[in-house]
Amino acid sequence: MFDLPSETKNEMREYRVFRKSLLENGFVMLQYSIYYRSLPNRSALKKYESILKRLVPQGGNVRLLYVSETQFQDMIVLAGSRSRQEEVVGANRLVVI
Repeated sequence: MFDLPSETKNEMREYRVFRKSLLENGFVMLQYSIYYRSLPNRSALKKYESILKRLVPQGGNVRLLYVSETQFQDMIVLAGSRSRQEEVVGANRLVVI
């Protein structure tokens, strides 16, 4: 989850680079500024945690949240619907949000 400043040209560039890096690392947009990735185990979580720490821009607010597959599937959608990607996230995996 992230909230990055986007007032100057440099801030907009950092935002685009960070977002592109998330996509290149297999993250999928859940909502604006909320991306997730399903991973098989905790060691993979730690790998992506270290990758994200290197990619984070200086300004703004970036958070990382680990949830189990069950917790992710139990998410209640109040408006809209689940994406196809959300439906195919496999069982027995951990989800990085």
